[in-house]
Amino acid sequence: MALKQILAINPGSTSTKIAVYLNTKVVFLKSISHSHEQLSQYKKITDQYEFRKNIILKELEHAQIETDKIEAVVGRGGLIRPIKSGIYIINDRMKKDLREGILGEHASNLGGLIADDIAKSLPNAKAYIADPVVVDELEPVARIAGHPQFTRMSIFHALNQKATARSYSRLLNTKYEELNLIIAHMGGGISIGAHKKGRVIDVNNALDGEGPFSPERSGTLPVGQLIKKCFEKDSSLDDMKKMITGEGGLMAYFGTNSAYQIELMALDGDEHARLIQDAMSYQVAKDIGAMATVLNGEVDAIILTGGIANNPMVVEFIKKMVTYIAPVIIYPGEDEMHALAMNGLMVLKGEVEPKEYNEENMVDYRQQ
Repeated sequence: MALKQILAINPGSTSTKIAVYLNTKVVFLKSISHSHEQLSQYKKITDQYEFRKNIILKELEHAQIETDKIEAVVGRGGLIRPIKSGIYIINDRMKKDLREGILGEHASNLGGLIADDIAKSLPNAKAYIADPVVVDELEPVARIAGHPQFTRMSIFHALNQKATARSYSRLLNTKYEELNLIIAHMGGGISIGAHKKGRVIDVNNALDGEGPFSPERSGTLPVGQLIKKCFEKDSSLDDMKKMITGEGGLMAYFGTNSAYQIELMALDGDEHARLIQDAMSYQVAKDIGAMATVLNGEVDAIILTGGIANNPMVVEFIKKMVTYIAPVIIYPGEDEMHALAMNGLMVLKGEVEPKEYNEENMVDYRQQ
């Protein structure tokens, strides 16, 4: 079978990562940094679309990538409507929702827009997104929040969680759809999902800061105190959003969102840094325990992934609390570029059928 060439695109808040793969082998990888001055001239994130696309094309040209051989361009999925897990063809309806930011503005909204435009300029390429953060497979009982005006939503690190689950299942020479897993993605945000036979039936909304606190998110705060804070004279809606997502967690305690810096402080004997790091680990472990009950205690493995899984203190703290549930497997860091490319490769090899972004594959999270 001829080698398949795939371009993966992952826009972040201050960078754009691109990679070119020949089947499973990466032949070009680049992280392009964007300064505050470059991005501040754009009113909306989606206004950065042409700027970022042109930089990508220049980098591919400079690297002498034969773009006419690219068969799939896979962009990071953004905040579109809640959908089933899978890889999706980028259509006009998706692009409209990405531009409008129907669930919010995020740099990942640029992924599908850029991928589609680049694919259209190439002779043999089609554009896709894969497992965006809005993948929703929640059981109906998991959606109930406690008041009919509120509904729990599934917004999490779906791409990395699903890719890690499949990597682990391959190690066991079995299928993801045959395992019950609890996966904790620990990065700038933390999401903990209960994977039941290939479906994430419960997970915290990591975008809104629900669940454990993280390097830049406050996590689930005491409700009474939070309500009082909302009504203080100096509290605005934007201030509260920033406090919960962006300026919460480690950022609020230490003025930095660098988990590695806090790790070094703890190693150097800073007792406060060690206490806060332990508290974050404690909350992760506690939520893993909650997800074990969701799976009725039938858990094949607990997987820790994301950048913070490189921290041995965090890993050991969590393992000490949860090893009685199931074996703890460590997949430190994350490789979203590889995950995007492998989704594209599965389509090109005919192993999966790409989905259409339409009502059939959308999930109405408001149903209760």
